[in-house]
Amino acid sequence: MNQNPEITFIGVGNRFRSDDAVGLQVLDILSSGCSIRAEYLEAWGEGATLIDMIEGKNIVFIFDAVSSDSEPGTIFRFDAISEKIPTKFFNYSTHAFSLAEAIELARVLGKLPSSLIVYGVEGAVFEAGSLLSSRVAKAVSKVVKRVSVELADLDKTKYELEEDSHA
Repeated sequence: MNQNPEITFIGVGNRFRSDDAVGLQVLDILSSGCSIRAEYLEAWGEGATLIDMIEGKNIVFIFDAVSSDSEPGTIFRFDAISEKIPTKFFNYSTHAFSLAEAIELARVLGKLPSSLIVYGVEGAVFEAGSLLSSRVAKAVSKVVKRVSVELADLDKTKYELEEDSHA
């Protein structure tokens, strides 16, 4: 999309496995309504591919479904630079290795971006189907709003840093 954008959004999932598509739904909304310069990538969740997608990036947001025995639609946010992501959140995956494992491998290999925020939404239905369950569908707009707030904060911080550098 854009060459070397500051922000990369990655939606992880499968559009044909109900709630597993939640990360892709978040990505769809952001890509159609976000006016900032960003790269928008879809992933099935294969670990090596995810590592390639985040390597050399500046600010990365990843969105995926989780299965942690929480209430469907529960939103989790992890700052993957400062904390490990519990593997239990992504262990339902049929991917070769989970998102959490991919991030930890990228950490060991020195391939993490400057900033890596992971949003997980607790899913309820992972069988064949193209619709999200109702509680997960409601969580999509909440995640988009949270990301919008984070982006506004990033922009403000960037502006303040630019102002300070001209003083």
